[in-house]
Amino acid sequence: MRVSKQKAAEHRDAILLAASRLFRARGFDKVGVAEVTQAAGLTHGGFYGHFASKEALAAEVCDLSFGNAVRRVQASASLEDYIDYYASTEHRDREGPCPMVALGGDVSRLSGPVRAHFSAGVARYVAAIRAHMPTDDPLAEGRASALVSLLVGSMNLARAVAATDPALSENILAGVRQQARALLRG
Repeated sequence: MRVSKQKAAEHRDAILLAASRLFRARGFDKVGVAEVTQAAGLTHGGFYGHFASKEALAAEVCDLSFGNAVRRVQASASLEDYIDYYASTEHRDREGPCPMVALGGDVSRLSGPVRAHFSAGVARYVAAIRAHMPTDDPLAEGRASALVSLLVGSMNLARAVAATDPALSENILAGVRQQARALLRG
């Protein structure tokens, strides 16, 4: 049965959104195409009409996930507000955290195209952070990269220990909020 172009686009978007949610929650390797299409409310058979492979889907998930993360940075009134959001228990406890936390460990084991999309996403994210910094700061590029590294690394640690030592997890997040502000001040 043929579907309209609009319906085909809706199916493609549903697959992409389901994959984004599942990949960020469990990683690329632990989610199969059949599970993605089922979560999208579709059958497995239609997948390859939309994506050439699971890795092609993964590359597009990187683009989508980083696009959302960049928009979140851009929508923040200040970097301090963004730091408070990012280094929060609410963000830590989300099922599908930021793409760098959720997907960073998997990306190095995937194909060059997926790694290229991920790298481009990291660059866009760092640029969005940089755009919130004073334009006359000669160290802003390095500060932006360091801030991203600080946020992502601390979120990985906070998530890793949250279930067994919630106080340590909250300490990590509080410490990163403090140190991230210090980094911004120079």
